[in-house]
Amino acid sequence: MKKNQGFTLVELVIVIVILGILAITAAPKFLNLSGDAKASTLSALKGSLESANAMVYSKALLQSKEKDATALLTNPAVNVVYGYTAATVDDIGEVLDLATTEWTVIDDSSTTAAPANTVVITPEALSYETDATKACQLLYVEAASQGAKPTITLQTQGC
Repeated sequence: MKKNQGFTLVELVIVIVILGILAITAAPKFLNLSGDAKASTLSALKGSLESANAMVYSKALLQSKEKDATALLTNPAVNVVYGYTAATVDDIGEVLDLATTEWTVIDDSSTTAAPANTVVITPEALSYETDATKACQLLYVEAASQGAKPTITLQTQGC
């Protein structure tokens, strides 16, 4: 008697159907990995900006410029507003070393959509989004008065 080795067509079809079902249920969990990565990177950038601002403020304290509405710190040269980093592309670039190929930094003079005294940081050349539900960006609003801290808002719903 001859022995058949291998799988029948029915067995192969059943295995393919089972693999298809598994792929359909598992795929949505992995489809939005780039969005999650962008959101996590923006969150890390927020922490970096908060840390850099704390160091800038301590430097402003040492130079007695924490009460000035505008001042220039030395070594490195950073404009400050009430001791915190001013909301300009150059000053944010001075405290954060952001690669221009990975980040877009926009100040309020380059777009009328952004609020005044605001810097918008977006990953991978995205543009400023006024709708927070579609935004993937970090908003930095400089300090408004003495004793007030700058506002850093993370918008990751659109990532």
